[in-house]
Amino acid sequence: MVMTSPTTATAVNSVLRVPPASPAAAAAYFGASLAFHADASDVASALAADGDPGFVVVDSRSTASWDQGHIPGAVHLPTALIPEQAPRLLDPAVPVVTYCWGPGCNGATRAALALAQLGYQVKEMLGGFEYWAREGFAFETWEGGERRAADPLTTPVDDAADCGC
Repeated sequence: MVMTSPTTATAVNSVLRVPPASPAAAAAYFGASLAFHADASDVASALAADGDPGFVVVDSRSTASWDQGHIPGAVHLPTALIPEQAPRLLDPAVPVVTYCWGPGCNGATRAALALAQLGYQVKEMLGGFEYWAREGFAFETWEGGERRAADPLTTPVDDAADCGC
């Protein structure tokens, strides 16, 4: 049996070609990531709980996109209008969670930046509206409420199931 050294194994392994960060660096990075991001499931859970979730959700998309579907209770505030309208629509003491279309869109990131530059505490909802709908959460359209079946590639299809994340 031929043994290879860890150095030899990592040289051919594309995953470990760049070694993992130290545990301390990884903890700092992932802790910071959670300070900047929330996922659709966590946002939905917080909004569904009794009482004030402690944050407001902002949809940063166009009016046509908003009409096509948005999170119930969200504030419609397109990114371009944030400097002008945020002070009258949002309480600076309440954290904001931004979202846009989905993972292929950085509109929520641009909105989060604009809000942070105005002094708001802000997180971005990972997955955007796409994952909100794909995970089977209710949403509103210009025609009324809607809810789609959960996509089994994004969430457990059993409403009582916990993904374990």
